[in-house]
Amino acid sequence: MSKPAGNAHAGPRRVDALTGLIEGARYSPSPHCDARPPGTAIDLLVIHGISLPPGEFGGPWIERLFLGSLPLEAHPYFRQIANPRVAPHLLIRRDGELRQFVPFTRRAWHAGVSAFEGRALCNDFSIGVELEGTDQVPYTDAQYAELARVSRALMTAYPGITSTRIVGHADIAPGRKTDPGPAFDWPRLRAALA
Repeated sequence: MSKPAGNAHAGPRRVDALTGLIEGARYSPSPHCDARPPGTAIDLLVIHGISLPPGEFGGPWIERLFLGSLPLEAHPYFRQIANPRVAPHLLIRRDGELRQFVPFTRRAWHAGVSAFEGRALCNDFSIGVELEGTDQVPYTDAQYAELARVSRALMTAYPGITSTRIVGHADIAPGRKTDPGPAFDWPRLRAALA
């Protein structure tokens, strides 16, 4: 019997309320975060999609981007994005491996200019999860399984996050962002969380 890929496992995930870390994720602290505004409740989960270089999977570049150490000379595309200061809370790789870059208690810089239900500055009150992928390439079974586990853990830890408050980056930044794109199967995620 083969071992599950990445950190994927069948059991539930749990969030440590004190550290803001999720059980089972490999944690690499990103500098691309700051304090949430005092008294802000976390009540939105934003799903993103990313590949670096665009359309390529694997390799260290996504992590290097989120850690602020992306070498601009490593690929021509990297010069186009020129040292962005960006990081999600979590990344789910194609094989289901779960990485954490920012504790949930802190504001990760993942959403940019954004609004949800008339409320701007989504970074203040949201958690960002990046899926390694593109708008047009189907995400993997391992990613959907891990995303469902992560979503359930976050909904338990932060009851303000309900199934109707799990959205795509395109939903909070329309016209500016398209991810996770038409390749993302929203009915599949909703069914897994029902």
